[in-house]
Amino acid sequence: MKQPFKSLVLASIFALTTSLSANISAAELKIGYVQVDKILQDAPQTAESGKKLEREFSPRSLDLDKMQKQIRDIEAALDKEGVTLSETERRNKERDASNLKIEFQRKQRELREDINLRKNEELSSLQDRINKAVQTVSETDGYDLVVYGGVAYASKKIDITDKVLKLLGKK
Repeated sequence: MKQPFKSLVLASIFALTTSLSANISAAELKIGYVQVDKILQDAPQTAESGKKLEREFSPRSLDLDKMQKQIRDIEAALDKEGVTLSETERRNKERDASNLKIEFQRKQRELREDINLRKNEELSSLQDRINKAVQTVSETDGYDLVVYGGVAYASKKIDITDKVLKLLGKK
């Protein structure tokens, strides 16, 4: 969560809490707290997502490894045979190595960008599932207010993180 958004959320929560406590004088306000970082770390969907991304991008990563080996082989051959090659052959091999390096860097950059894009997509999907699980636990257990991270203190008795993880399939 970005810092300005967190501040806005905390201000909204404070205003809501103040408003709710003023309006619910006789009724008990039930508040819960969720450790999103713990859920993101422990939820089985996180591991599944990681494996899914690894399967998706491993062929391209292996291609990059092969390309890097090719570059090393050409450079080793140039070092070894550099003095015995004609000027034209040496320049051609150097140009081949240079072109291969440029291609390698381009593919490496594209892979990183694609991985980051997919990670963000997976994270967004996981966050949606977490939000639905938090909402389900909150409604089932009758919470009036549930807050995420950015809380200075939350006692264990209002921490519903384990319930959310159970709903997500962890415990």
